[in-house]
Formats: sequence, C-alpha cells, structure tokens
Amino acid sequence: MRPRTIASAAACALTLLLAVPAPASAAQGDFKYVYNDANGTQYGSLENPKSKTCITISQVADPDTTEPAFSPDNETDKSASVYLKPNCTGTPRFSLKAKSQLTSRVKFRSVKFS
Repeated sequence: MRPRTIASAAACALTLLLAVPAPASAAQGDFKYVYNDANGTQYGSLENPKSKTCITISQVADPDTTEPAFSPDNETDKSASVYLKPNCTGTPRFSLKAKSQLTSRVKFRSVKFS
C-alpha cells in the first residue's frame, strides 16, 4: 500500500473512534424506598439509575391519588437528591451521600443522582 492510502485509512479509523458516543453515566448499585398502596406497605428499588436525570417514582407519581415514597436508602456510588414533587420540581428535600439512608420521615416522589 502507498503511504498516502495508509494515512488516509488511519485518519478515517480515528474519525470513527471519536464519533462513537460515550456510554451513558449511571450510578452503580440500588436505590431503595418504601411506599404504601391499596395492598399496604411495598418496597421498591431503582437498579443502576441514570445520573443527572430526574427519575419520578412511578408508584407515587400522582400527588392526587398517592402518598409520597419514604425511607430512601441510597446503596449506589453517587449522591442522590430527593424531591417531594414529581419531575424533580422545586427544591430538593434532602441529599443523600452514596451508601447512606434516611428515616421514614423523609417523603419524596422523585430523585436525581449526581
């Protein structure tokens, strides 16, 4: 092969490598919580939740028909901010460090990981 062809092929390969998007960032681990429904006390969790993305807890998303979730237990490697309203609206109620939990007095409907 000629040097110009080799250089051109190498440049194309490098361009392709740079164009591939990086994988989405996620918190590693589980975020656990408790909520009540018509059947009583239930336990939920988010496995490896996305970082920098608001996650509304589906079981308690509607303030008109459900009570908020409570007892957040952040077993991930990222900090988490919990919000009383869906869609991370308003000011965060609390921030949980990685590998920490809060009491049942902490109520929330959505969470965002750092």
